[in-house]
Amino acid sequence: MDRSGLTGTFTEQSLDFQRKILERSGLGESTYLPPAVLNVPPNPCMAEARKEAEAVMFGAIDDLFAKTKVKPKDVGILIVNNVRSYNLGGMGCSAGLISIDLAKDLLQVHPNSYALVISMENITLNWYFGNDKSMLLSNCLFRMGGAAILLSNKRSERWRAKYRLVHTVRTNKGSDDKCFSCVTQREDSEGKIGVSLSKELMGVAGDALKTNITTLGPLVLPMSEQLLFFATLVAKKLLKVKVKPYIPDFKLAFEHFCIHELEKNLNLSDWHMEPSRMTLYRFGNTSSSSLWYELAYTEGKGRVKRGDRMWQIAFGSGFKCNSAVWKALRSINPTKEKNPWMDEIDQFPVDVPKVATLN
Repeated sequence: MDRSGLTGTFTEQSLDFQRKILERSGLGESTYLPPAVLNVPPNPCMAEARKEAEAVMFGAIDDLFAKTKVKPKDVGILIVNNVRSYNLGGMGCSAGLISIDLAKDLLQVHPNSYALVISMENITLNWYFGNDKSMLLSNCLFRMGGAAILLSNKRSERWRAKYRLVHTVRTNKGSDDKCFSCVTQREDSEGKIGVSLSKELMGVAGDALKTNITTLGPLVLPMSEQLLFFATLVAKKLLKVKVKPYIPDFKLAFEHFCIHELEKNLNLSDWHMEPSRMTLYRFGNTSSSSLWYELAYTEGKGRVKRGDRMWQIAFGSGFKCNSAVWKALRSINPTKEKNPWMDEIDQFPVDVPKVATLN
């Protein structure tokens, strides 16, 4: 981190704290920050935030329309998380899957339509220039990035569609004060605004995940896993037997996972976690679009085969845990794909220390 021009904003202690977090975060040197943050002095104004949004969104949308040959005028539903139009701003990393769920609902009542979902992280107006450590974490983890996803209920599009949306499951723990306040935007003691991540975040995320998979499990797991999970639940809740919660083997239900650092929670292998770790290293945490970078990595490696099932899990302020389940309608040929990894996919994976990241 270049310290020139920042000494009037950050204390030496805060700079050292951010450097240590960056060294342990799993982020590489090629992630993106907007010019407004890198300028000396920084210039976090609305005009710069608009430039950042246009650079990310327009690039993603242009590529999407070029790949699908769909005309913008044919899009009947537009969902922008961060114009008929829906804006799902302020929902953090989980907004991408909330958008997919909304698109699914709208496509059920609007036949023969396209729905365009745009997910991105805007850094310019969310950069924190104070010295509260709980707010400095966001500076260290989040980076620019965006994705555009086109969904359709047109029968004529099935032949070229990549995936079919099978399930969406949304969990919201906002009724619990601890969950609601673990990720909040507030002012620090000097009146500077930032997003505060509490120490309880990882525990809250774990509880939200348990609730989410309790709902998702019966929809996707084989009966043997469901019975084991149910038996353990009965023993613990009804019979008051001290037993460890049974973690279902979701590898029996899915070939691919687009998630962040849940290998211990779900007993996943390094191979399953590779798309997540490499995305974090190369692009950083791009909030609601991270899951799509992970899926693009899996495609770029030629791993997606016809019939494969994939599970996307996203966490966000609120506190929320959301899942989407997809089934591949065809094998993905990486040599015919254009995605953000293709110019450098052969350079990955790289060795990245295992870290506990906050999503």
